[in-house]
Amino acid sequence: MTRTLDLELARKVLAAQPFSTLVGARLTAFEEGWATLEFDIRGDLLQQHGTVHGGVLGYAADNALSFAAGSVAGSAVTTAGFSIDFLRPAHGELLRARARVVRAGRTRVVCRCDLSTVGADGAETLCAVAQGSIAVLETLKT
Repeated sequence: MTRTLDLELARKVLAAQPFSTLVGARLTAFEEGWATLEFDIRGDLLQQHGTVHGGVLGYAADNALSFAAGSVAGSAVTTAGFSIDFLRPAHGELLRARARVVRAGRTRVVCRCDLSTVGADGAETLCAVAQGSIAVLETLKT
């Protein structure tokens, strides 16, 4: 039987990831088939043009995709691959990565992620989209 994560356990998984701690990532929503990851946009996460570095956006997409998959498949998952399309420069106060399950199979979960920035005025701007295939590593015993 697969043990699914709840918000409390998912937040513990996130807290155990050193890079997630480094960027200050927070899991703000987590339910079956969905996950939202957020973090404040800081100067040390920008590239030379003053926008969020593509690698940081890639991290956010990768982790949000994995957490969405974990919401239906349990914590024993890992990214098999993902693609990301950068739509516009990412700048603002907050980065939000919302991921949802598109299809959950026995060994793979396909997810989509929308990455948006939130400005000081609360306006949300879509800056990138990603799709990923998440491998289910094993079934956790309860």
